[in-house]
Amino acid sequence: MLVGCLALNSSFEPLTMVPMKRALRLVIDGKAEIVEADAGRVVRSERLELPRPAVIRLTKFIHVPRRFRRQVTNTFLFARDEYRCQFCGRSVIELRPRESLTRDHLVPLSRGGTNVWTNVVTACSPCNTRKGNKLPSEIGMHPLHTPVEPHFVHLSWAVRRLTPIQARYIRMFYGAGVLHQLEGLEHRRVGSGRR
Repeated sequence: MLVGCLALNSSFEPLTMVPMKRALRLVIDGKAEIVEADAGRVVRSERLELPRPAVIRLTKFIHVPRRFRRQVTNTFLFARDEYRCQFCGRSVIELRPRESLTRDHLVPLSRGGTNVWTNVVTACSPCNTRKGNKLPSEIGMHPLHTPVEPHFVHLSWAVRRLTPIQARYIRMFYGAGVLHQLEGLEHRRVGSGRR
């Protein structure tokens, strides 16, 4: 079942995934139009019947800075790091019952570090506790991958699967290379037992 809708700028640039209720509200208010609908499915109210949108396009252009920065949240951080501790390499399904994934600051906040993508990694609770407020070089705990700021398209894919119709717009705007990277993320998630 389609639970989200891909929102495009008026230029057809993919912006983000929006909940179905928000997509319908934008269409009803005349702020967006349905570009692609979920085949054969409709949404009905007492006075209105609309195709169930899979892709909508805003009617007015929204300026988005070239380097779109999404706030660091644990949901997106864990997705970026493939739900794996960046110190010991264990995935979320390998953790013991009282262990969990946490956010670790490579340069701790207490030592002037900031809460930005390039300074945070996913860590299991034992590794985070062991590292404490030390720098990776001081304790010999270096992350498996250098943390980078991901593109929002990668994050959207990592936390919710795009439909083939929605993926077509990603390919159209960003190219097949980005879509192949996204498909690679999906195969790794499926291979690690995450859905």
